[in-house]
Amino acid sequence: MKVNILCVGDVVGRPGRHILSQRLSGVVRDNNIDCVVVNAENAAGGSGLTTQIYDKLLKYGADLITLGDHTYRKKEIIPILESANNIVRPANLSPQAAGKDFALYQTHKGAVVGVVALIGRMFMKPADCPYAKIDDILGRLQRQADIIVVDMHAEATSEKVAMGYYLDGKVSCVFGSHTHITTADEKILPKGTAYITDVGMTGAHDSVLGRKVESVIKAFRTQMPYPFEIATGDVRMSAVLVTIDSTTRCAESIQRIQITETVAQPVSYDSDDGHREYYNNGF
Repeated sequence: MKVNILCVGDVVGRPGRHILSQRLSGVVRDNNIDCVVVNAENAAGGSGLTTQIYDKLLKYGADLITLGDHTYRKKEIIPILESANNIVRPANLSPQAAGKDFALYQTHKGAVVGVVALIGRMFMKPADCPYAKIDDILGRLQRQADIIVVDMHAEATSEKVAMGYYLDGKVSCVFGSHTHITTADEKILPKGTAYITDVGMTGAHDSVLGRKVESVIKAFRTQMPYPFEIATGDVRMSAVLVTIDSTTRCAESIQRIQITETVAQPVSYDSDDGHREYYNNGF
């Protein structure tokens, strides 16, 4: 059975959410998508996820949601992480951290998709070994899922590439996130795993990783704290479309997709974003 999975790159703030609300359903329809995986760790005001946005992402068409280093930036999402079965935090955080190691989604074709998020350790906050953690998870997940997708949320490209090769033949797809820049290295690895180093960003591309250019440059030049306001220009949705044979669990194709919003949306924030951390020099 052929299963089409859409993996959507880091959604940044209201502009990223808006283009999902307007364009995701059309992409799903036109490409016969069976499962949509969305990285939403920057969806609320550029950092974290609120319960309101979580609910709306599901309405827009997300089936599975992954998070990264900003998982707990909005503490109101913690009850959702503990109770919902369609959202994951990085599995190699502390075993005591709120949230689940993996999530499952049954497609209308019957095939079950499992998703795992891992976080890198180079240039990132401390985390447990992602290799040991994914080995532990796969022993359980392979009995429950026909297809396994891994979101490798990391700063260093080398760390993402290494994980792709480590999981080649063990999972169906490894996609990178966190750096917000789409890479041009999508491919099928030798043992049948679809791979891309970074899916890219769903948000304003006339920006520095989704933030207004002027404020980021000012912070870099002065080494002083300045608000990293969400940008609104040139909004795009970045994703990859992966076709997988659920019988062999091997990927047959991987294709980059980028959709550009034609109508400008000048609003950076709304009430769904929750509390805004004014001095936030993080991405």
